[in-house]
Amino acid sequence: MPPTLSTQITMEKTPSYFVTSEVPRRVQRMNPAMKLILVVRDPVTRAISDYTQVKSKRTNMPKFEDLAFLNGSKIVDTTWVPLKIGVYARHLERWLQYFPLSQFLFVSGERLIVDPVAEMARVQDFLGLKRVICEKHFYFNATKGFPCLLKSEERPTPHCLGELIKKVVN
Repeated sequence: MPPTLSTQITMEKTPSYFVTSEVPRRVQRMNPAMKLILVVRDPVTRAISDYTQVKSKRTNMPKFEDLAFLNGSKIVDTTWVPLKIGVYARHLERWLQYFPLSQFLFVSGERLIVDPVAEMARVQDFLGLKRVICEKHFYFNATKGFPCLLKSEERPTPHCLGELIKKVVN
Protein backbone atom coordinates (compact mmCIF):
# COMPACT_ATOMS: atom_id res chain seq x y z
CA MET A 1 0.00 0.00 0.00
CA PRO A 2 1.28 3.48 -0.74
CA PRO A 3 1.93 5.84 2.18
CA THR A 4 -1.16 7.76 3.23
CA LEU A 5 -1.41 11.04 5.10
CA SER A 6 -3.90 11.33 7.97
CA THR A 7 -6.08 13.53 5.73
CA GLN A 8 -6.23 10.97 2.92
CA ILE A 9 -8.02 7.72 2.24
CA THR A 10 -6.09 4.98 0.48
CA MET A 11 -8.06 2.49 -1.55
CA GLU A 12 -7.03 -0.81 -3.08
CA LYS A 13 -9.35 -2.62 -5.44
CA THR A 14 -7.83 -6.02 -6.08
CA PRO A 15 -10.70 -8.56 -6.21
CA SER A 16 -8.42 -11.52 -5.51
CA TYR A 17 -7.68 -10.16 -2.02
CA PHE A 18 -11.11 -11.25 -0.82
CA VAL A 19 -10.62 -14.88 -1.86
CA THR A 20 -6.92 -15.36 -1.06
CA SER A 21 -6.66 -17.19 2.27
CA GLU A 22 -3.66 -15.40 3.79
CA VAL A 23 -4.82 -11.86 3.00
CA PRO A 24 -7.24 -11.20 5.92
CA ARG A 25 -4.47 -11.78 8.46
CA ARG A 26 -1.99 -9.58 6.54
CA VAL A 27 -4.53 -6.78 6.16
CA GLN A 28 -5.46 -6.96 9.86
CA ARG A 29 -1.77 -6.69 10.82
CA MET A 30 -1.41 -3.66 8.57
CA ASN A 31 -4.42 -1.83 10.03
CA PRO A 32 -6.94 -3.51 12.37
CA ALA A 33 -9.28 -0.49 12.10
CA MET A 34 -9.45 -0.66 8.31
CA LYS A 35 -12.86 -0.29 6.68
CA LEU A 36 -13.54 -2.87 4.01
CA ILE A 37 -15.86 -2.39 1.04
CA LEU A 38 -16.91 -5.45 -0.89
CA VAL A 39 -18.76 -5.11 -4.18
CA VAL A 40 -20.73 -8.30 -4.75
CA ARG A 41 -22.87 -9.46 -7.63
CA ASP A 42 -25.27 -12.31 -8.07
CA PRO A 43 -22.84 -15.26 -7.95
CA VAL A 44 -24.22 -16.81 -11.14
CA THR A 45 -23.98 -13.53 -13.05
CA ARG A 46 -20.46 -13.10 -11.68
CA ALA A 47 -19.40 -16.59 -12.80
CA ILE A 48 -20.85 -16.09 -16.27
CA SER A 49 -19.04 -12.76 -16.47
CA ASP A 50 -15.72 -14.44 -15.63
CA TYR A 51 -16.37 -17.18 -18.16
CA THR A 52 -17.36 -14.68 -20.86
CA GLN A 53 -14.18 -12.66 -20.37
CA VAL A 54 -11.97 -15.73 -20.71
CA LYS A 55 -13.97 -17.14 -23.62
CA SER A 56 -13.58 -13.86 -25.53
CA LYS A 57 -9.82 -14.56 -25.55
CA ARG A 58 -9.91 -18.37 -25.87
CA THR A 59 -12.49 -19.54 -28.35
CA ASN A 60 -11.82 -23.25 -27.80
CA MET A 61 -13.15 -23.22 -24.22
CA PRO A 62 -15.66 -25.88 -23.15
CA LYS A 63 -19.24 -24.76 -22.58
CA PHE A 64 -20.01 -23.03 -19.29
CA GLU A 65 -22.23 -25.88 -18.06
CA ASP A 66 -19.50 -28.45 -18.78
CA LEU A 67 -17.18 -26.55 -16.43
CA ALA A 68 -19.78 -25.62 -13.81
CA PHE A 69 -21.03 -29.14 -13.06
CA LEU A 70 -19.09 -32.21 -11.97
CA ASN A 71 -18.83 -34.89 -14.67
CA GLY A 72 -22.08 -33.93 -16.40
CA SER A 73 -24.05 -34.31 -13.16
CA LYS A 74 -26.30 -31.77 -11.45
CA ILE A 75 -23.68 -31.20 -8.74
CA VAL A 76 -22.12 -27.72 -8.91
CA ASP A 77 -18.32 -27.73 -9.01
CA THR A 78 -17.46 -25.07 -6.42
CA THR A 79 -13.75 -25.75 -6.97
CA TRP A 80 -13.96 -24.17 -10.46
CA VAL A 81 -12.55 -20.67 -9.85
CA PRO A 82 -15.41 -18.63 -11.42
CA LEU A 83 -17.85 -20.42 -9.09
CA LYS A 84 -15.50 -20.65 -6.10
CA ILE A 85 -15.11 -16.86 -5.97
CA GLY A 86 -18.90 -16.39 -5.75
CA VAL A 87 -19.24 -18.54 -2.63
CA TYR A 88 -19.01 -15.31 -0.65
CA ALA A 89 -19.94 -16.81 2.73
CA ARG A 90 -16.92 -19.11 2.69
CA HIS A 91 -14.52 -16.21 2.10
CA LEU A 92 -16.31 -13.88 4.52
CA GLU A 93 -15.99 -16.42 7.34
CA ARG A 94 -12.22 -16.15 7.03
CA TRP A 95 -12.31 -12.33 7.09
CA LEU A 96 -14.61 -12.32 10.13
CA GLN A 97 -11.87 -14.06 12.11
CA TYR A 98 -9.88 -10.81 11.84
CA PHE A 99 -12.45 -8.02 11.40
CA PRO A 100 -15.88 -7.36 12.92
CA LEU A 101 -18.83 -7.20 10.54
CA SER A 102 -19.21 -3.49 11.39
CA GLN A 103 -16.02 -2.75 9.41
CA PHE A 104 -17.55 -4.13 6.20
CA LEU A 105 -19.80 -2.45 3.69
CA PHE A 106 -21.39 -4.72 1.10
CA VAL A 107 -22.18 -2.89 -2.13
CA SER A 108 -24.51 -4.50 -4.62
CA GLY A 109 -22.94 -4.62 -8.07
CA GLU A 110 -26.41 -4.75 -9.59
CA ARG A 111 -27.59 -1.66 -7.68
CA LEU A 112 -24.35 0.11 -8.55
CA ILE A 113 -25.40 -0.22 -12.20
CA VAL A 114 -29.07 0.79 -11.79
CA ASP A 115 -28.67 3.39 -9.01
CA PRO A 116 -25.02 4.43 -8.65
CA VAL A 117 -25.91 7.57 -6.69
CA ALA A 118 -27.56 5.63 -3.85
CA GLU A 119 -24.71 3.12 -3.67
CA MET A 120 -22.09 5.89 -3.67
CA ALA A 121 -24.02 7.68 -0.89
CA ARG A 122 -23.77 4.49 1.19
CA VAL A 123 -20.01 4.31 0.50
CA GLN A 124 -19.48 7.95 1.45
CA ASP A 125 -21.50 7.52 4.66
CA PHE A 126 -19.63 4.33 5.58
CA LEU A 127 -16.28 6.08 5.13
CA GLY A 128 -17.45 9.09 7.14
CA LEU A 129 -17.09 11.40 4.18
CA LYS A 130 -19.18 14.40 3.25
CA ARG A 131 -21.55 13.39 0.46
CA VAL A 132 -19.99 14.92 -2.63
CA ILE A 133 -20.78 12.39 -5.35
CA CYS A 134 -24.38 12.89 -6.46
CA GLU A 135 -26.71 12.76 -9.49
CA LYS A 136 -24.81 15.44 -11.44
CA HIS A 137 -21.70 13.23 -11.50
CA PHE A 138 -23.36 10.48 -13.54
CA TYR A 139 -24.99 10.17 -16.91
CA PHE A 140 -26.56 7.19 -18.62
CA ASN A 141 -24.61 6.06 -21.67
CA ALA A 142 -27.22 4.52 -23.96
CA THR A 143 -24.54 2.98 -26.20
CA LYS A 144 -22.92 1.11 -23.33
CA GLY A 145 -26.18 0.51 -21.47
CA PHE A 146 -25.13 1.69 -18.01
CA PRO A 147 -24.22 4.82 -16.05
CA CYS A 148 -20.87 6.51 -16.54
CA LEU A 149 -19.02 8.87 -14.23
CA LEU A 150 -18.14 12.46 -15.06
CA LYS A 151 -14.60 12.94 -13.74
CA SER A 152 -15.29 16.37 -12.21
CA GLU A 153 -17.41 19.45 -12.61
CA GLU A 154 -14.41 21.43 -13.85
CA ARG A 155 -13.42 18.76 -16.37
CA PRO A 156 -16.55 16.80 -17.28
CA THR A 157 -14.72 14.17 -19.32
CA PRO A 158 -16.71 10.99 -18.85
CA HIS A 159 -15.20 7.79 -17.56
CA CYS A 160 -16.99 4.65 -18.63
CA LEU A 161 -16.20 0.99 -18.31
CA GLY A 162 -15.19 -0.87 -21.47
CA GLU A 163 -17.30 -2.68 -24.05
CA LEU A 164 -16.92 -6.03 -22.29
CA ILE A 165 -18.97 -4.75 -19.35
CA LYS A 166 -21.88 -4.02 -21.67
CA LYS A 167 -21.87 -7.65 -22.83
CA VAL A 168 -21.81 -8.94 -19.25
CA VAL A 169 -24.49 -6.56 -17.94
CA ASN A 170 -26.96 -7.22 -20.77
